[in-house]
Amino acid sequence: MSTYFISDIHLGLGTREAEKAKENLLLAFLKAIRPSTEQLYVVGDLFDFWFEYGTVIPRGFHRTLAALQEFTDGGIPVDYLAGNHDFWMDDFFPKELGIRVHPDPFEVTVDGKRIYLHHGDGLAEKDLGYRLIKPVLRNHLAIRLYRWLHPDLGVRLARRSSQTSRAYTAAKDYGEEQAMAAFAARKIKEGADIVIMGHRHSPVRQEIGKGVYINLGDWITHHTFAELTGGAITLQSWNQKG
Repeated sequence: MSTYFISDIHLGLGTREAEKAKENLLLAFLKAIRPSTEQLYVVGDLFDFWFEYGTVIPRGFHRTLAALQEFTDGGIPVDYLAGNHDFWMDDFFPKELGIRVHPDPFEVTVDGKRIYLHHGDGLAEKDLGYRLIKPVLRNHLAIRLYRWLHPDLGVRLARRSSQTSRAYTAAKDYGEEQAMAAFAARKIKEGADIVIMGHRHSPVRQEIGKGVYINLGDWITHHTFAELTGGAITLQSWNQKG
């Protein structure tokens, strides 16, 4: 039995056709690993945007939600670490899908290994804009006020903002990769055996001292995931043949 880690699928990012193809690939992966899965961790940004109203959730990708529920219904734990694109989560995932949601980085022990999970956002000191706005976006009062917008308007504005932000930051280098590796090194020095992050969309497996730093890459280009079996972690790429 294995423990799997995925991140940065960003469902809803591209055209309808592109997103359907990406979701089909993800669903094939989830179906293939389910029989051998002991636990599944989603390390942020499953969606390009997610926001829950009291009685409304974003439309689309119900097949992915159903596939994740098949894990929990079958007794396979699923943990979801909120990323910088999908952190506006309320109680839908735990109450309706049985998925544990973690708003902040956390540590777990699997197969005797101490694993520290962090989406990876906010670590670059040069990215002052995001470091300043992150606490505002996660502020409970700001979230309640945003819910006053009609869902159609609220979702449309948020998706447009996400696309604008991505276009602005894509061409800039804030030193995130170096900052994330340095952060992983600190955590390993503090006793973590494995540090797993996402966010940068660039898959990395790097041995640091006595530990391992994994960046999960993404499912936009690389279709990468990590598998932990018997205490050994590997970084792999998925295709239709598995």
